[in-house]
Amino acid sequence: MNDNTKARLIAIDWGTSNLRASLLDGEGAVIETRSAPGGIMAVQEGRFAQQLRAVAGDWMQTLDAPLVASGMIGSRQGWKEAAYVPCPASIGQVAAQLTQVEVAGDGEAGPRTLHIVPGLRAQHEGGRHDVMRGEETQIWGADLAPGACALLPGTHSKWAWVGEGGSVKRFQTFMTGELYGLLTKHGILGRLMKFGESHPQHFVAGVKEGLAGHALATHVIFAARTAGLMGTVPPEGLPDYLSGLLIGIEIAGAFAHRQPMPGSSEITLIGDDDLCDRYAAALEVAGLGARRAREDATTRGLWLVAQAARLLT
Repeated sequence: MNDNTKARLIAIDWGTSNLRASLLDGEGAVIETRSAPGGIMAVQEGRFAQQLRAVAGDWMQTLDAPLVASGMIGSRQGWKEAAYVPCPASIGQVAAQLTQVEVAGDGEAGPRTLHIVPGLRAQHEGGRHDVMRGEETQIWGADLAPGACALLPGTHSKWAWVGEGGSVKRFQTFMTGELYGLLTKHGILGRLMKFGESHPQHFVAGVKEGLAGHALATHVIFAARTAGLMGTVPPEGLPDYLSGLLIGIEIAGAFAHRQPMPGSSEITLIGDDDLCDRYAAALEVAGLGARRAREDATTRGLWLVAQAARLLT
C-alpha cells in the first residue's frame, strides 16, 4: 500500500489527449501515478474541475499537498490560459509566473488552487515566433548541463538548447509527426503504402536522403512516391522510408545554422520509448550521439517548479 502521508505535491501532466496525475514525496519521488484519457480535447463544456477530481479527487480531499500542472491545460483551449514566458527563460522566472485556478469544492472536498506552469515562446530571425507547453517542464526535469541540446520527438518535435542554470535559451519546432500523419492518411503518398511491418534499411535510406536534401524538402518528400512507382522501395517499406525522409529533413534543419554538424554532439532524447529509439537511429546516421533522459523527467520538472515557487512547505 502506498504511504500517502509522505505526499508533498500533486503533479499533473495535462495534455491534449491524456491526463496524468502523480503523488510526489518531499524529494520528488513518485508515490503513486494515475492516468486517464481526459486530455483537454476530451473535456466537454469546460468541466475541467470534474475531470481533475475524477482522477485525483481523493488526494485533493485528504491531502494538503499543492497542485501543479503543465501542458496544454494552460493553453487558450485549456482551463485558463497561462501567458508565455519569453526565452531565454529560467525555471525561477517561470515559477514566479504560475497561473492560478480556483477549483471549486464538490460537496465533499473544499476548494483548492491549481497552479499552471506557463509555456515558453521564442522569436527567430525575421520575426517568426515559436511556442511550447509542457516540454519546458520535461527539459528542466532532465537536469541538463549548460550547452546541452534536448530533442523531444512527437507530433510537433521540439529542439531546445540549454544555458546556464538550466535556462532554455532557444528552441525550434518541427511538425514532423503531424506531416507524417497527413501525408500517409490524407495524401497521395499513402496510396502506395502497406503498413504494419518494420523495415529499418528503408528507414535509414530515407534518413540519408532527407539529410542530404533538406533544403529541397518538398521535392525530396516526393521521393516517397517515386520510390514506390519505380520499385526501388517496396510498398511495405514506404512508411519507414517516408518517416526517415521527414526525420532526416528535421535533423538537418535543426543544425542548418551551424554547419557542418558537430560529430561530437550528444542529443538528449525525452519522450516515448519507440519514438526516441527511432530518432536515436536517425541521429546515428547523421553522426550525432544520443542519450535518453531520466524516465521521470516530467514529474521531476514539476517538482522543481513547485520547489522554485516555494510551494513545498
